[in-house]
Amino acid sequence: MPEILDSYDLAILQQLQADGRLTNTELAQRVGLSAAPCWRRVRALEQAGYIRGYRAEIDRHKIGLGVLAFVRLDAAQVNATELRRLETAIRAIPEIVSCHYISGAGTFELQVVGRDLEQFSRFAREVLIQLPNVKDLHTSFSLGEVKADGALPIGLS
Repeated sequence: MPEILDSYDLAILQQLQADGRLTNTELAQRVGLSAAPCWRRVRALEQAGYIRGYRAEIDRHKIGLGVLAFVRLDAAQVNATELRRLETAIRAIPEIVSCHYISGAGTFELQVVGRDLEQFSRFAREVLIQLPNVKDLHTSFSLGEVKADGALPIGLS
């Protein structure tokens, strides 16, 4: 796969990002290719890591996850071993749906979902603050989503 994607590759990425359930025939029609070359391009994009997977987008409210919290964790020790221990522990917790290591000494920004405030409070006390190497945590709650589709702006680069 070339480092620079051509207009067909970008169109394929845009279409699949909008609807990952498109059949190869539908995708080929939308991007202006025949089925076989479209299929080869999709496979090449997958193998090169541009497409990491396919999944359904679930409405968290409909499955009873009414709370979305943004939690900043500060590490007690900022060294490779301790940070890796914390990262490993974070990856194992399903309620943490996103985690970023952000600027600041040993600081992680988490997105955490929960059923309600009471359940989240228990989770913060019993799980988050007990993670290895955590010095402190600071929480903010989402009061409403303005934009959460997660679509990347294909073709900006």
